[in-house]
Amino acid sequence: MNLVWTKCEGAQWCPFLTLNLQHPYFNGFDGVYIIWHGQPNPAVVYVGQGNIRERITEHRQNQAILAYQIHGLYVTCAKVDVQYRNGIERFLADTWNPKVGDNHPQATPIAVNSPW
Repeated sequence: MNLVWTKCEGAQWCPFLTLNLQHPYFNGFDGVYIIWHGQPNPAVVYVGQGNIRERITEHRQNQAILAYQIHGLYVTCAKVDVQYRNGIERFLADTWNPKVGDNHPQATPIAVNSPW
C-alpha cells in the first residue's frame, strides 16, 4: 500500500514538540504515525495509530519518548482507513523496531512505503 506521509511547510520533516496540532489540517485526521529522532544515529522511537491530534498530544507527555528529544524528535503521519491500521502498524513496528512501546496489534502485516 502506498501512503502519503505528511511533511511540514517547506517539505521539511515536522518537529514533534512544536508541530501545530490545532491547525485545521488535523481536523478528523486519523491514521498511522512514526516518531523518530535524528542525530547521531537516526532511529524510530515510536509507531502508532489513531486520531493524530489526540495521540501526538498524549505522546508529548510520555517521558520515555521525550528522553530522545536531545537527538531531535520528528513526526510524520498518513491517513489510513481503520480496517488497515492494525496491519500497517504491525508492519511499521516489525520494520523499524521502535525504541519505545511494544504493545502493537497482533495482525497480519500490511506492507507500506517508507516515509524516507
